[in-house]
Amino acid sequence: MSPILDKKSSLYILIAVILGAFLIPYTGSSLNVSLPSIGRDFGLDLVILNWIPTVFILANAALILPFGRSGDIFGRKKIFTIGISIFTLFSFLAAIAPSAYFLIFFSFMQGLGCSMIFATGVAILSSVFPLGSRGEFFGIYVTSVFIGLFSGPILGGFLTQNFGWRSIFLFNIPLGLIIIFLIYARIKTDWIGSRGENFDIKGTLIYIPSVIFILYGFTTVFTVLGKILIISGVSGILLFLKLESSAEYPILHPQIFKKAVPLLSSGASLLLNTSTSAVWVLISLYLQLIQSISPLTAGIILAIQPLLVAIISPFAGRLSDKIGGAPLSLIGIILTVLGLYMATFLEVDTSIIFIMILGVILGVSNALFASPNTNTFMGSVENRYFGSASATFSTMIFSGQLLSMAIVLLVFSSLLGGMEIDPSEYAQFMLSLKITFSIFTIICILGTILVFLMVLKLKSKKKLRIQ
Repeated sequence: MSPILDKKSSLYILIAVILGAFLIPYTGSSLNVSLPSIGRDFGLDLVILNWIPTVFILANAALILPFGRSGDIFGRKKIFTIGISIFTLFSFLAAIAPSAYFLIFFSFMQGLGCSMIFATGVAILSSVFPLGSRGEFFGIYVTSVFIGLFSGPILGGFLTQNFGWRSIFLFNIPLGLIIIFLIYARIKTDWIGSRGENFDIKGTLIYIPSVIFILYGFTTVFTVLGKILIISGVSGILLFLKLESSAEYPILHPQIFKKAVPLLSSGASLLLNTSTSAVWVLISLYLQLIQSISPLTAGIILAIQPLLVAIISPFAGRLSDKIGGAPLSLIGIILTVLGLYMATFLEVDTSIIFIMILGVILGVSNALFASPNTNTFMGSVENRYFGSASATFSTMIFSGQLLSMAIVLLVFSSLLGGMEIDPSEYAQFMLSLKITFSIFTIICILGTILVFLMVLKLKSKKKLRIQ
């Protein structure tokens, strides 16, 4: 049973968790804006440059499940605190990175810290606040995430333009220290949901390298090594799923996917995030390299999409409670297909208005899809699997982000061959951009089919209940 805390202690916990929730999307979105400056500073080609945000996502995708389970066993506050400490330390080291390869490693370690924060933040709120009032605090948590997504491009653009790209990492340090102070000075309680249970070391040791093999294999898919890594990674994931089905204390409950609705919902989330997560990395590079727009202006344009998601999502979630999440998710993913198809028509001299319209469409579509689809997924899972289901759904999101960046790395490394982008290579850059957006459009169409099947499945269930 969770201990009852006074209002002041609960407030400190809420502040610590929402600051942590802000830092994760802020870091990722501000990093996107600073990539061209980092590339110029270190003289990087596009393939190496893309590894900086990719390893950040990779660490989150590979580690969120194990750390979520660790929090249940060893203490959610403990894992959250270690995560904030790691993130803050490696933010400082990233700010003084002497080379791109150090920066890539430090970015991976930041992602590791973020995975610990993200894996335990919502679980801590669930432990502290009673069932009747959790919705309000979850709403505050979601708002902080989208404030991070919204402010990241603008603040990151401002800092990069005026103080250099290293300043975006320095910005994290005082916030990290505030969180650490709150935890040690004001929060004395920890929450352990599975005290005495064993941690699934065997499954974890198979899961983490399998995810890494798949990603790296995608970037070198035309080589023998790439094919071997992909086959090994996929085989490892299949072995992991087999082991989890018989494990006494699994980090991933296969029972969640035995029903059609959660399977279709999570599959659609994976495909939508695969088709959209890298879009704004590409648009950022396009605006600054091809259109020669300043980082700050690019950041303002990039902020349109998360701002609209932040504004519309609460209304979409509330509406999904009334009419069901699946129909709204279907409208959202269809709009996403439209936006991605529009992006295939980008040219060297495309109007900025066109880019802004693209941001509006993808912002509205994401808002209509995300919270209603989450509502549908969680509503189709048994109560006893809520914790594992939440971590699993988050893993689908991060895995989609990971695959999205892998596709970018694959296409650009194939067509540009690791060369730096200068005016003589703009044609190849634009070709790579169009091919990538075409692939994303096809993937999103597949996701649309899954959502459509989910709508049909829920409709048939409703008819059976009526009969």
